Amino acid sequence: MTSEAAGSESLNECDLLVIGSGAGGLSAAVTAAHCGLKVIVAEKAPVLGGTTAWAGGWIFAPRNPLARRAGINEPYEKPKQYLKGVLGNHFQEDRVDAFLRHAPHMVDFFETHTSLQFEPGNHIPDTYGHIEGAGTGGRSVIAAPYDGRALGEMIHLLRHPLRETTFKGLTIQAGADLRAFMTMMQSSASFLHVTKRVTKHFWDLARHKRAMQLRNGSALIARLMRSAADRDVVFRVNSPARRLIVEHGRIAGAEIETPEGVEIIRAAQGVVLATGGFTHDAALVNELFPAADLHRTLAVPEATGDGRRMALEVGAAFDASLASPGAWCPVSEVPWEDGTKGVFPHIIERGKPGIIAVTRDGKRFCNEGMGYHDYVTALLEKTRGQRAESWLICTVAFQRRYGLGISRPAPLPLGPWLRNGYLVQANTIEDLAEACGIDPLGLRATIAEWNRFARQGLDPLFQRGSTPYQRLQGDPAQQPNPCVAPIETGPFLALRVVPGSFGCFAGLRTDAKSRVVDTSGNPIPGLFAAGTDTANVMGGFYPAGGINIGPAMTFGYIAGRTAAGLPAQEDIDG
Repeated sequence: MTSEAAGSESLNECDLLVIGSGAGGLSAAVTAAHCGLKVIVAEKAPVLGGTTAWAGGWIFAPRNPLARRAGINEPYEKPKQYLKGVLGNHFQEDRVDAFLRHAPHMVDFFETHTSLQFEPGNHIPDTYGHIEGAGTGGRSVIAAPYDGRALGEMIHLLRHPLRETTFKGLTIQAGADLRAFMTMMQSSASFLHVTKRVTKHFWDLARHKRAMQLRNGSALIARLMRSAADRDVVFRVNSPARRLIVEHGRIAGAEIETPEGVEIIRAAQGVVLATGGFTHDAALVNELFPAADLHRTLAVPEATGDGRRMALEVGAAFDASLASPGAWCPVSEVPWEDGTKGVFPHIIERGKPGIIAVTRDGKRFCNEGMGYHDYVTALLEKTRGQRAESWLICTVAFQRRYGLGISRPAPLPLGPWLRNGYLVQANTIEDLAEACGIDPLGLRATIAEWNRFARQGLDPLFQRGSTPYQRLQGDPAQQPNPCVAPIETGPFLALRVVPGSFGCFAGLRTDAKSRVVDTSGNPIPGLFAAGTDTANVMGGFYPAGGINIGPAMTFGYIAGRTAAGLPAQEDIDG
């Protein structure tokens, strides 16, 4: 299936072939098409959007135009200093400079010339507030909500949201929207907001068989799809790429498998690899990921390493030397009625007051309010040589207020998640520990120690609530520390959490122009990469929310400009 503007004569020849349709691929496609190139997007799945369509959708882009309009003006050196402090020996100055220089231009380009419009993240701090140069807001943006009807018939090409992270298919956006859902029983304004959203959603389900109030990654992909179609980009779905075509020493296209058979798509200016990484390549995950037997990924099933495989066949270099090979996130397995198991990412509740995380010995191992990547890093370190399992421990009262994993807060029922075994409940801490296989004495001692200091709002072991990022995750109504409260009155709940990932950090080596390089460090003519097919510019760290999509969009934008023959851009103050 192709975009509405596609003509049959364009199906096998183009200027730029983009393989994959997540944020990186569509960013490259829209940019190149705006620059006058004829673009084809070949997608393995029957739908577009990749893992981005399932993501929260935040885009890390320091010094972006929305922040500057809000009066948040910071020198180029400040975010660079922060990233240098976080990345340490994994800091690649040429690529970091390219990212920081082009990210504001990328946001400005899409905001000015396409259907992609943004909302600011002017109150979202970086993860590590104690590191010099950390920002307290303005370094991220998110796609503005979008009405799916604006896609016309293309709405059928948009990947549906992830079941586990929606409410009956309704996507909830971080910020005011999420706060309304979390406080609907405490605020009449919140209750009205939620009622309107849910009522409209069920009307859309009845009429359109899917969500039409698009937010987060779904809104980002929809807006990019609209922008691509408006520039005559051709979409080829159900079209996995099998190998790259090399002619006269440069990449000149790719062999694509279609329902009708194998086809060659020729691309005069080259190919962009944006196939979504390798987290469903079991052999490579077993080789590179710690605790691979427990690892559960949130990436789409099509992320099987096609880009890596094709690039290695033409001599590309692969970089697995990053601090972490994956973009870690703690997850729980969700048992569904049909016997399948879903994966739920633990983003929200870990920083709320009145919950802790322990390993099998009953002891805490991390600051639960830090970033999701840090939670898994600490868990892997604590459980070396053991099973990398942890449990979130709280009270039923906590769950009724904030939710726990996929079990939503009141007024939604808790019972189904107890009956299917997703949550474990007990009247005493010792009984809870026994039911989970946790050391009862260890957990009792940990809870007693936690409560002794939590009554004063303190966490002397890990200093939870000590940075702006952590306090944002907490509850401002809880004083003196929005992230700390005792766990005293049962019944008590436990939820098993294991290492997961949003995708991979290890990937193809690329230069500052998004060109894939060979094992000697030389660019492979006509071959570009973006998104999780590339080694992440953050070096295997997670310095802020949006550091997957932000670089994906930015280096996709750079790839589109490079393919069109445009020079690198100067800093916005240059």
